[in-house]
Amino acid sequence: MRLGARHIVIAATLALASGQALAQKAPPAPAVIVAPVVRQDVTDISNYVGRVTAINKVDIVARVPGFIEERTFTEGQLVKTGELLFRIKQDTYKAAVEQQQANLAKAKAIEVNASLQLQRGKALLPKQFVPQSQVDQQTATQRSAAADILQAQAALDQANINLGYTEIRSPIDGRIGLANYTVGNLVGPTTGSLATIVSFDPIYVLFQASARDVLEFKRRLLVAGPEAGRVTVRVRLSDGKLYPEAGLADFLDIQADPSTDTIAVRAIFPNKQALLVPGGVVRVEIQRGAPRPALLIPQSAVQLDQGGTFVLVVDPANKVEVRRITQGAQQGTAVIVTDGLKEGERVIVEGIQKVHPGQVVAASTAPEN
Repeated sequence: MRLGARHIVIAATLALASGQALAQKAPPAPAVIVAPVVRQDVTDISNYVGRVTAINKVDIVARVPGFIEERTFTEGQLVKTGELLFRIKQDTYKAAVEQQQANLAKAKAIEVNASLQLQRGKALLPKQFVPQSQVDQQTATQRSAAADILQAQAALDQANINLGYTEIRSPIDGRIGLANYTVGNLVGPTTGSLATIVSFDPIYVLFQASARDVLEFKRRLLVAGPEAGRVTVRVRLSDGKLYPEAGLADFLDIQADPSTDTIAVRAIFPNKQALLVPGGVVRVEIQRGAPRPALLIPQSAVQLDQGGTFVLVVDPANKVEVRRITQGAQQGTAVIVTDGLKEGERVIVEGIQKVHPGQVVAASTAPEN
């Protein structure tokens, strides 16, 4: 009896120890991040790919040949209209101005002498002290001298213009890029661009809208008037964030691209902070119609398999459930759900690969953006 009781105690001890070991080895509930299904007012959105384009772009070119004597700007800086950018050596052009000034003075002196000779001839002609042919010749000489003054004045004006071209100034307000030539280089009209200036504020975004969308817009405009036809143009930057300023569509091309059946649309945006860079690619969002309520979930919660679109829902007991949904249009980083979810339910947005239906999870709520 003593031996049997001892065996019973040993067995109970082993069972208790085994249970404790199993309890210690039981894995913790996997951690996931969830987001609630929210109801918000949304507007129908059409998405396009847009290209940022400067309203003004100027390639700075030397209009007269010469050696660069000075560069007065820092590459990348903002420049104003009329601001000096480059100076070409002026010695030759100053000398040309002085030479033309001398030619003009000489032409004027010759014209004065010719005028005096003509006056004397006209005074002597009535008394027949000089023949008519001589007066005619003096008249022609005076007129030729007057024409020489005009020619000399034009040459002087051109010399002054060329001297002015030695100071290359900005024709627009904008930001200047890299200098293609440094001080000491010989430049001229055939050497190409010295630098490029682009304007930043305001700025254009060009995109191709489908002919179908444009037709829908025009029909809405005809039926409901200008107010219903208004659209808001927004863009998303390369990091996915929405550009803070809305744009205004100011141009619709007069013909469609036959290869893509799209029509070019241009929108103008304020760009004081220079967040939109000419040549950059952005995502264009066209908001259409009046706002309407809809259920939204983060796009990261949506999964796809052979059965269609689904999400993983965490119920009040923190148990995972598969829920088939009907997905609507995208709204930024969120998507509209038209069927399958209710407001306030929680969907998994991170940690989906770690869980399976029916499993209990440790859920934490994702921070709001």
